[in-house]
Order: sequence, then structure tokens, then C-alpha cells
Amino acid sequence: MATEKKQESINLIDIFSEFKDFKRIDKQTLITVLEESFKSVIAKMYGPTADYTVIVNPDKGDLEIYRNRLVMEDGDVANPDTQIALSDALLLDDEAEIGEEVTDKVELASFGRRMILNLRQTLASKILELQKEVLYQKYKEMIGQVVTGELYQVWKKEMLLLDEEGNELYLPKQNQIPTDFYRKGEMVRAVVVQVDNKNQNPKIILSRTAPLFLQRLFEQEVPEVKEGLIAIKNIARIPGERAKVAVETFDDRIDPVGACVGVKGARIHGIVRELRNENIDVINYTPNINLYIQRALAPAKIRTMEIDEENKKANVYLLPDEVSLAIGKGGYNVKLASMLTGYEIDVYREIDEEDMDDIYLDEFNDEIDQWVIDAFKAIGLDTAKEVLGTSKEDLLRRTDLEEETIDEVLRILAAEFAND
Repeated sequence: MATEKKQESINLIDIFSEFKDFKRIDKQTLITVLEESFKSVIAKMYGPTADYTVIVNPDKGDLEIYRNRLVMEDGDVANPDTQIALSDALLLDDEAEIGEEVTDKVELASFGRRMILNLRQTLASKILELQKEVLYQKYKEMIGQVVTGELYQVWKKEMLLLDEEGNELYLPKQNQIPTDFYRKGEMVRAVVVQVDNKNQNPKIILSRTAPLFLQRLFEQEVPEVKEGLIAIKNIARIPGERAKVAVETFDDRIDPVGACVGVKGARIHGIVRELRNENIDVINYTPNINLYIQRALAPAKIRTMEIDEENKKANVYLLPDEVSLAIGKGGYNVKLASMLTGYEIDVYREIDEEDMDDIYLDEFNDEIDQWVIDAFKAIGLDTAKEVLGTSKEDLLRRTDLEEETIDEVLRILAAEFAND
């Protein structure tokens, strides 16, 4: 029996040592969980009417259990777990009386191994619930912060990372930069964007494509941004391709663009590498929308501009050789400028007086599909004469349109000027 008591005591100390070192759970919460676990197991074994008091001593790795029973006449005891005969009560308390309660200390070993097994199972369940709640609250407070995780597994739709405590972090495919490539065991940086807790199972979602990730990288690389001397007003990104960042400062001594780029691009290079060589343009923010759009469309130089503030639209007119600069490779420059400024920007080529008889391609949308017209506009050809003045080979190379399609377009455009 002594051996059994010793074994049960050791098991209990093991239980405490397992949970005593659990991080981020305060001592009082741990005590409460342990006490509730004991009470729950006792209630299952002896019924809900059994009255036991459990006092946990986590620092020592032990506990005290006291049983409270109602004093009854000898021979009237129906339930020995809730009632005690007067003669037995007097052995515990010489002042015990019928109808009163007496309390005696119960050794854990007296409950048997079944109770210890149930206790472990109940504790494991409650601690698991605590772990999940602690994890949820921890990362809920970290939304918007950059974290680093070790790549553990790659699936078709997402990557699984592990933080330094072994918690699971998920990086969905759509939140990865298209050119991202990592091997198992490599460290991945991303920003926490969402924390779900469906069915009490926390799921931490990360992103490397969110504009906020780029902002946090600027805060890490540029001290003036971290200290608040430079404010990032807006960010527009096409992940892995190009980004535009608008910055401003109220300190006249600071050049916000220069500070963000750094000497010979030293500061921006680290960010560019992290984003898989994403090209980053940093511009000065201004509330003057005309000037803001001009800066956003750089390096193109705008000749004239028409602003529709009510509908958030802008028509910009440029010299022919500036149109392709404004549009940019793949149309990224004008698209990002629209995202950055919040205005829908349409780029037009200024027509010289001798070309006043030229016709914009959009006017042919009853004969030519709009997506075909857009393909020509994407390479800076907005008018019929511009298309007709470009060689067929060049059109094939630059637009990726089928030869039959280009032949049909050229036929339609040429017919318009046949009688001139």
C-alpha cells in the first residue's frame, strides 16, 4: 500500500511538472484549472452531490483534498460519500452533532488508479482548451505584425510554418509572392493578417502580398519611418512585380524619399530582396491630386490633365514617346498609379494638328472587340494611324495577338482612310 501511495504521489508531481512550465498561463489560472479538474473527476465518480474541497499547491507539486459529510444517526447512513455516522464523526471531531457537517482529509491514493487516469484525461482536455485560447489571444494581438516561421510542409493551396514555440502558421498560396520559393527548414517572414477560431481551433493566416507587409519592412529598414518622422500615406502593390509607396514628413530637414531609399539604395535593397526583386517606387505624397497623379505616373511627363473629382477619374495626355512610360510594362505603372491615388486614370496620346484627322481606336469598338483594342492601347497605340504606322511584325511581337486578328484590324483601319 505504501508503494502504491508513493507511486500515486510521483504521478501527481509529474502532472504538476508538465503544466507548471506551460508558458503564458498565469499561476492562478493554472490552479483554477487543476481544482476544477479534480472536482469534475470526483463528481463523475461519486455523483454531483459529493462535497469535496480541493486545494492545489502547484509550487510543491501536491494538493490537499477534504471531504465534507453530513452527520447522521448510526445506522441511517445511505451514502457514505455524502453522509457519516455520528460515532465515526466523533472520531474526527469530538464536538460533532447530528445535522451538522464534518470535514476530514482524504488521501489521493484512496481514490485509486481509476481516479488518477480520469484526472489525467480531464486535465489534458482542459489544458488543451487553455493552450488554444492562449494561442488565439496571442496572435489576435499580433495582427499586423511581422513574424518568422520555419517552413515545415508545402501543400498545393498553402504552406505550413512553425513559430519558435512550435505553433502552426499558415501561408495560403494567394498570399505568397508568385516567385516565392522555399525549402523545408528555411525561415519565412510574413505579416499576420487574420486569426480564425472556428470550433475553438485557432488558425493563424499570414501574408507576404499584403501592402501592410511592405509597410512593416519599411519600418524595419528605415529608422525615420519606425520613429514616425516619415509617414507612409499609401501603398499600391502588384506582388513580385512592382510597388509604389507614397511618403511624407513634416520635418523640413528630412528628404522622405531619399531617407527611404538610402545612400546608393542601401535601405531599399534589403526590402527589394525580401520581396523577390519587386521594383519599388517611392514618391512624395501631396494632397494636390493633379501633382499626386503626376508623381504617381513618373517617369512619364504629363502635358495636360482632366480631373473628375466627383467620379474619381482622370484623363491624362502625353506626348507620343511618353505614353509607353506612363503605361509601363504590362500596364503596371498606370495600374499602380490608379491604385495609389484612388483615381481611375486613362492615358491618352496628344494628337498634333497635322494628325487631327486621326481616329481613336475606341471609336471602332462596333467592329473590333474591346479586348483587342485594349491590347493595342496597352503598348501605347491609341489611334488608327498609330497602328497603321507600325509594322505588322512589330504588332505581332508586342501584342501577342494572332496574325489573323491583326490582319483584320489593319483591314478595318485602312478602310477608314481609303477615300482620304
